[in-house]
Amino acid sequence: MPNQPVQATLSVLGMHCAGCADSVEKALVRDTPGVLDAAVNLADNTVTVSYDPDRADRAALAAAVAAVGFELVLPAPGTTAEDAGRAARRLEEATHRREFLVGAVFTAPLFLLSMARDLGFPATWLHAAWMPWLLGALATPVQLVTGRTFYTGAWRGLRAGAANMDTLVTLGAGAAYLHAVALLVAPGLGGHPGFETAAVILTLVRLGKLLEARARGRAGDAIASLLALAPERATLLRDGVERDVPVSDLQPGDVVRVRPGERVPVDGLVCEGIAAVDESMFTGEPLPADRGPGDEVLGGSIDRDGLLTVRVTAVGERTALARVAALVRRAQQSKAPVQRLADRVAAVFVPVIAALALLVFAGWWVIGGDFAPALTRLIAVLVVACPCALGLATPTAVMVGAGLAARHGVLFRDAAALERAHRVNTLLVDKTGTLTEGRPEATDWIVATGSGTTPDEFAALVRAAESPSEHPVGRALAADLGRGATPSATSFRAVPGHGVTAVVDGREVRVGKPAWIAPLGAPADLQAAADRLAGEGRTVMLVEVDGNVDGLVAVRDTLRPEAAAAVQDLEALGVDVIMLTGDGPLAAAAVARELGIGQVFDSATPQDKAAVVGGFLADCCTVGMVGDGVNDAPALATADVGFAVGHGSHIAIEAADVTLVRGGLGAVRRARELSRLTMGTVRQNLAWAFGYNLVLIPVAAGALHGATGLPAALRDFHPMLAAAAMAFSSVSVVLNSLRLGRRRLA
Repeated sequence: MPNQPVQATLSVLGMHCAGCADSVEKALVRDTPGVLDAAVNLADNTVTVSYDPDRADRAALAAAVAAVGFELVLPAPGTTAEDAGRAARRLEEATHRREFLVGAVFTAPLFLLSMARDLGFPATWLHAAWMPWLLGALATPVQLVTGRTFYTGAWRGLRAGAANMDTLVTLGAGAAYLHAVALLVAPGLGGHPGFETAAVILTLVRLGKLLEARARGRAGDAIASLLALAPERATLLRDGVERDVPVSDLQPGDVVRVRPGERVPVDGLVCEGIAAVDESMFTGEPLPADRGPGDEVLGGSIDRDGLLTVRVTAVGERTALARVAALVRRAQQSKAPVQRLADRVAAVFVPVIAALALLVFAGWWVIGGDFAPALTRLIAVLVVACPCALGLATPTAVMVGAGLAARHGVLFRDAAALERAHRVNTLLVDKTGTLTEGRPEATDWIVATGSGTTPDEFAALVRAAESPSEHPVGRALAADLGRGATPSATSFRAVPGHGVTAVVDGREVRVGKPAWIAPLGAPADLQAAADRLAGEGRTVMLVEVDGNVDGLVAVRDTLRPEAAAAVQDLEALGVDVIMLTGDGPLAAAAVARELGIGQVFDSATPQDKAAVVGGFLADCCTVGMVGDGVNDAPALATADVGFAVGHGSHIAIEAADVTLVRGGLGAVRRARELSRLTMGTVRQNLAWAFGYNLVLIPVAAGALHGATGLPAALRDFHPMLAAAAMAFSSVSVVLNSLRLGRRRLA
């Protein structure tokens, strides 16, 4: 039997643009046997690879990436891929910083001396024969150190038949430097050696890469913030002795102590103690929840006021906090469908720009008859056109948007769900557990006229008879306290599908469906009350005491507190809210009336729910489905966007595209708003990236040459301005995405 595919997310060093990403993806998928899929995320310089472990391993992946000029970072034994990635990003940022500082140290005097010479400063030594050699000596370390990774990256890429941002920078800066060297060794060619142009280009581009790396590090802060909530150490209790140990050393079954004010280190069950535990990071509930023996506590929650002894049930990647972080990471690292446009453009961008630069060079050389201005325009076109901003436009916005969503209790499975959510215009909503609490509560206790039983006696008999029951309705009746002491019950028997019988203080009590208790009909007053309550969507049970129908009780699944406001908010946004439930028509209609929902599909099986969703999809609606149960899973998977309520079943959560960790139906509005904001940022970034190139490439090619009213440096766009503009474009896209992370939602 073949092994299941392995998926790994690993960091890649040296990527700068969408062309780099395309090269890495092609090298892995096209040139590496056993690789099934590869997707690069430029926002954090990672690649997610799915491969057959029988045919490929991580060493083969690293070799394929190295062949196209990049480095795949493999974690050392005992470390995670995330640890290795963080270390690699720190190393890359340090490299950018070091190479920029070298460039700045040599470029600053080079630029000042060149400008002083060209502006005619009256110092005779500026025009001495040795001055060009000094300028060349200052420029050469910039080429060798600041430009080293650009040149080596371009060379490795070209050897593999790929072109990227390194190619454009190398062609531009290399051409400027070689031209200056030619003028230095052959003064007869005419003109001053322009060493400053090549040096400024490399230094400014390196500064842009440094600022970009720092900004991109902030884009991934959401996961780091989540994981920082988990303590690194815990108090292990073994044989009555407490020991301070790393959380990574804990195993399921271990027992730990949690003191007031401490964070719970891992998921577990309380063995001893009672405490108020702040779980707001998971539930959104501002008030702490009381937790005692047998209750579950989650790693990262805060013990507010009591000493707890907790038996470990999950550690590491199996904890609830780690699963949330993994879901956020998955969304951040996936590709949104809108990114395909940038990918298609990137695949042909660099070769097209190189060809265009050569045409610009040839045209201006022929038209003007002067080599130097033509070369200047060639360099400017190559430098200004680097597609860094284009490659960063979508992934940085998705990364920040997914992190912002996680902070608001909305977990998107992938970038595609993040892109689609704001377009949902038809929302199908399950009732139980989504619009309602999913826990029945007793609402009515009615004693028959002339029964001889007082209301308190009646309630005590019912509660006693139901107290051993495991049925949700029985538990609801047994939990309806406040009506006096509960006597004990004996001879308890549950009759499946009908009700229960028990002996309470010597009296025989039966509680169950009307057709079982009084098949020929209850007394007139009770029958009228039962019909009225059933019409209101309540579940009615008759109560028989010693052979006489003494009264009835009714329960209902109470509405979630935010449900009515959430329905109104969504309708106000133009979303058609429709109930889709397996409950009967009376219960469904009652809840729909109370919430103002106009269309209801009741008595639906799981297959029916999926079919209803499919019908709306066929009508060209963008359909969302909200549910929490196993029976909702087919419909959640069928919808354009499936929303699983976070307290629901694992199957529903797995089938859905979005998990609403807190807020129930009200979180759907937040999910739509987060999707809208994120995709708005993506569109802004793409508009800037495309617009920047559409405007500045013609300017660099000389489109403004005849505009004599403009400054000469802009009219004949200098390569140094082109380098500054290119660096600014990349940083601006990342900063615009980071601006999204500061948004506050209602």
